Amino acid sequence: MIFETLDTFGHEQVVFCHNKDAGLKAIIAIHNTVLGPALGGLRMWPYKTEQDALNDVLRLSRGMTYKNAVAGLNIGGGKAVIIGDPSADKSEALFRAFGKFVDSLGGRYITAEDVGIDVNDMEYVYRETEYVTGVHQVHGGSGDPSPFTAYGTLQGLMAALNKRFGDEEVGKYSYAVQGLGHVGMEFVKLLKERGAKIFVTDINKGLVDKAVSEYGAEAVGLDEIYDVNADVYSPCALGGTVNEQTLPRLKAKIICGAANNQLANNAIGDEVAKRGILYAPDYAVNAGGVMNVALELDGYNRERAMRMMRTIYHNLGRIFEIAERDSIPTYTAADRLAEERITAIGKLKLPLGRSNPSFRGRIRSGH
Repeated sequence: MIFETLDTFGHEQVVFCHNKDAGLKAIIAIHNTVLGPALGGLRMWPYKTEQDALNDVLRLSRGMTYKNAVAGLNIGGGKAVIIGDPSADKSEALFRAFGKFVDSLGGRYITAEDVGIDVNDMEYVYRETEYVTGVHQVHGGSGDPSPFTAYGTLQGLMAALNKRFGDEEVGKYSYAVQGLGHVGMEFVKLLKERGAKIFVTDINKGLVDKAVSEYGAEAVGLDEIYDVNADVYSPCALGGTVNEQTLPRLKAKIICGAANNQLANNAIGDEVAKRGILYAPDYAVNAGGVMNVALELDGYNRERAMRMMRTIYHNLGRIFEIAERDSIPTYTAADRLAEERITAIGKLKLPLGRSNPSFRGRIRSGH
């Protein structure tokens, strides 16, 4: 069954990593390396079954291929998951064992932080392999990618506003922001700075209180966020929140947020388009974080990172053009843009392949 699944999704390599002494059960999925080494985050989650973990890593790694391609990066798509509870099962040995597996792939997969992982965990991974991004600034890395993801989301939002309303004045419109984690809260801050009306919700009441007191947001219930009379619905937490139950309730003219896999399925994406709601494809919008860490491959520079974030605006514009040109939903147009780039670069067949990342300016210690 596994090889049938790989045929369907088109993966190149899936590595099962096990170290009994360290308690490590992990899966690394390399989806596509046509554009370069596979880059994608490491997620730690208490999956109910090993099959759930495999399904997640296969889906996420394929998504990274498309995200990285649309972002214009010279990197492919990959992802890794560790099966475990991030609040109870973390240890130095666990992450160093994982780092050894990453290192054994010789640069085909480069890891970064994702759900359940923080920069301190990455420090341990980094002790065993240089193929890590998002490491702390003291090592010459870029640190927490959240502010960049939020800023990139703002660029995508401006492109969507321009397409739907003919202007980019963020402060003129209202926003229903679902999820106030690192990225969601930073996004709310950016909206507030531009004078926008913001409705927020999150399972963590403390985060909601912070958004209300610091950024003047209006709190609504977890389920009520779908009924808010806002111009833009911004999912910034879990995926699949635009579904058969919620879509009929949305009053927004635009869906644009930082969450992954916002549409429950393709049929919902088709229905969004039929209802005249402009969907800004999630992996094009939330590419700021991966753009930022990707710069570590050739030597990190913050100014260059901020400039790169602004290309998200143009990427969204291109997606909207393709959707209009081919009379297809925007989620399909994003996939088409990614596939066209992978195919075009894949045909170059240069006599000399790109060398492994140089990671200039990086410092490693603690071997």
